[in-house]
Amino acid sequence: MQFNETVLIEKVLGDSFKVRILEGEENSAAAFTHYLHNHSNGVSNFFKKDALNHVKKQLSYQFPDKEINDEVADEALQYLLFNLATNVPFPAPANPKFKFIDLFAGIGGFRIAMQNLGGKCVFSSEWDKYSQKTYELNFGEVPFGDITKESTKKYIPDGFDVLCAGFPCQAFSIAGKRGGFEDTRGTLFFDVAEIINQKRPKAFFLENVKGLRNHDGGRTLSTILNVLRNDLGYFVPEPEIINAKDFGVPQNRERIFIVGFRPDLNISKFKYPKKYDVPKTVQDIIEKKEVSVKYYLSTTYLETLRKHKARHEGKGNGFGYQILEKEGVANAVVCGGMGRERNLIIDNRLTNFTPVTKITGEVNKEGIRKLTPFEWSQLQGFPKGFQLKVSDVQAYKQLGNSVAVPAIQATANEIVKTLKIL
Repeated sequence: MQFNETVLIEKVLGDSFKVRILEGEENSAAAFTHYLHNHSNGVSNFFKKDALNHVKKQLSYQFPDKEINDEVADEALQYLLFNLATNVPFPAPANPKFKFIDLFAGIGGFRIAMQNLGGKCVFSSEWDKYSQKTYELNFGEVPFGDITKESTKKYIPDGFDVLCAGFPCQAFSIAGKRGGFEDTRGTLFFDVAEIINQKRPKAFFLENVKGLRNHDGGRTLSTILNVLRNDLGYFVPEPEIINAKDFGVPQNRERIFIVGFRPDLNISKFKYPKKYDVPKTVQDIIEKKEVSVKYYLSTTYLETLRKHKARHEGKGNGFGYQILEKEGVANAVVCGGMGRERNLIIDNRLTNFTPVTKITGEVNKEGIRKLTPFEWSQLQGFPKGFQLKVSDVQAYKQLGNSVAVPAIQATANEIVKTLKIL
């Protein structure tokens, strides 16, 4: 080769290196970053071939007139092991106690909780491209894409301990059927169950909306439990509704948690976590400094919200905006406008009322504003170093779709204790 490989690697793959996802190469980038993060635990063999190919393509993209062979690509991989894999806000624990996979990963709420307990993530999957970017920013790893595709499932390694998944809720076509494994085909739960069946992890931890309990007249949950208990053979204690406000964040967020243990472990008892003794309030998560005027409602918008609420109150409904008591807890943060409108606060620290975005009317002088994305991240229990370098619209969406980290961690702690990992 007629050019210096070391100079090439340092120039293209140095500290400024960023994973480039070329069109049609999403899983290639994921395999590459998964290789970097699993080089010392034996899982890297699942990813090395694609990781090498990814680096070759990246270098060829930068230097189209040069020949990039496996030797150069392998040297680049070794270089990157020490310059990228650990240079992230939330690296894996140095001496992990167990392995887990992160399905429907979102922005990594499950991952933070599991890493805090000593877990090592060996596979992650998330289809939303904006959430993938946030995940990569914080963990240095590009999640694989659509988990319903066999091209994605083939990357899932063997031998992990816990499967984590906050899968979306879908109805099953089970009319006149017994509600078993085959009846869930075409739903995202089917893909979760299929992975559990093929990989047989020691345990799984599933999260869903509270409404799953009554979804489709209770038939959806009944089918899920039937598949997990009878078709797959796992010990599954009765699912429990867990509220985030009971575990260190001031948010009234109820979610159903489903856990299960492989039958050969002979586990027959499991206790969900006890509530924390010291509750937090909205005051605990409010930003310490004055926030941008863009979070304050305009007079026109505020009047619209008041009229909307009055119409519903006239009908006997409780819909509409809500201003939070700072000594109380917030309503659940969810996607869409009402997630923000039902979590307004009064903050009279604003000194500059000049709008920075296009609004109708003036900025209200009552101090009424939305909670900021940072405050939402605190309501979900994300650590203060968590990075969200996306638009506010995307940040609210990603956080609204996320899990409440402390509630996940408290339950996961009971799982790993039951597995006698801790």
